[in-house]
Amino acid sequence: MAAIVETTTSKEIISRRNKAVIYALCNHLSLDPKNFLTESAESAEIKNLVSVMNHSSKDDAYFSRNQDQVMKWATFADNFPVEKTACNAVLKDLNEDLSKKAVLLGGLKPSVADAILFSDVHAFMSHLSDKEVQKYSNVIRWLDYIQNKEDFGGAFDKITVNKPEFEHFHSVDMINADLVNKKATETIKAVEKLDGNLSTKKGVQEAPANDKSSVGSIKGNKVADVKAATESTKKSTEKKEPSAEMETLDKNSECAVNILNIQVGLIRKAWKHPSADSLLVEEIDVGDGNQRQVVSGLAKYFSPDKLTNRLVVLVTNVKPGKLRDVMSSGLVLCASTQDHTIVEPLTPPEGVKIGERISFSGFEGKPDDVLNPKKKQLEKITPHLFTDDKGVATYKGIPFMTSAGPCTSSIPNASIR
Repeated sequence: MAAIVETTTSKEIISRRNKAVIYALCNHLSLDPKNFLTESAESAEIKNLVSVMNHSSKDDAYFSRNQDQVMKWATFADNFPVEKTACNAVLKDLNEDLSKKAVLLGGLKPSVADAILFSDVHAFMSHLSDKEVQKYSNVIRWLDYIQNKEDFGGAFDKITVNKPEFEHFHSVDMINADLVNKKATETIKAVEKLDGNLSTKKGVQEAPANDKSSVGSIKGNKVADVKAATESTKKSTEKKEPSAEMETLDKNSECAVNILNIQVGLIRKAWKHPSADSLLVEEIDVGDGNQRQVVSGLAKYFSPDKLTNRLVVLVTNVKPGKLRDVMSSGLVLCASTQDHTIVEPLTPPEGVKIGERISFSGFEGKPDDVLNPKKKQLEKITPHLFTDDKGVATYKGIPFMTSAGPCTSSIPNASIR
């Protein structure tokens, strides 16, 4: 991408931006954009456009739910900087903010706020070099999502996004290459050994003198064929990304987080374990109409009253079993400091639905019905669960996401068990 085009005037940028906002808002509010595409509207402040169009809508419920947030972003758009250094500073903050969510107001559905900010950011992002774009990976991911979801009436050219390869692609390639090399080496040795054994057989010994080279020829051909196949496979693994099937197989073989059924639950009741001072028993609602009984080692850190009516995050497909003679059918996930002096259950975001399954970007798929304790699946996954420096719960750095945002903890850089 070239540097910012200086010949585009601020007036032209604002006019194009306002047209895009009008189209996007009309699409959200079921209004006709022709009624708002006036000369004065093309130079108006965004917050005034939002206010006018809100009053023109028959259904103001859309704005009433998020009015403060929408107007905040409208004001932000009106004050969006033009100078490149200032833009970079704003985008840096936005990039960090978007690391925790898919869209501006949380959840997965784009809002008016997203359409407004996109209309401001587009002019700047469309003229960045590929190297500069890499600094704003979360912004470019969000931008690509919004430009494919919102109708801006053709006001903007679509930005081509070169999506980066995920790190696990590289790791799969390396694993595949290592397996190919190892297997090929073993196969070559086996062929050589087989041909060596064949050369001592009576039938080979009785071969005519002029056919003495036949065994060596057969051996050479077999080894050459194996080596050729090996080189071909190595090249294919070096050049191609793994197939969806290979990626799924790798995730399952590595016991990735998608095999867990992690859900939002509400503790309806909690009490002390009858025969263990360090344990508490909780009745947890996961939205299926039944109360799930779970035993947790939280007695040292929380009283039963403190846990009652608290939203938690729990694994619901662990195999049920007794802990000190009390049945437990789940695992409440908690963040803890390294010395375990502070331990607390993860906190789902406000507004999330009870029973909602936690998702992880890039790790889709149906969870196992029940984890197999013999495979130690959970033990292989939990070392990769931790909170980041902002307290966001993650698996290998990927947030625990719900429709209302990520799950968090007040303990940053903590392990999760």
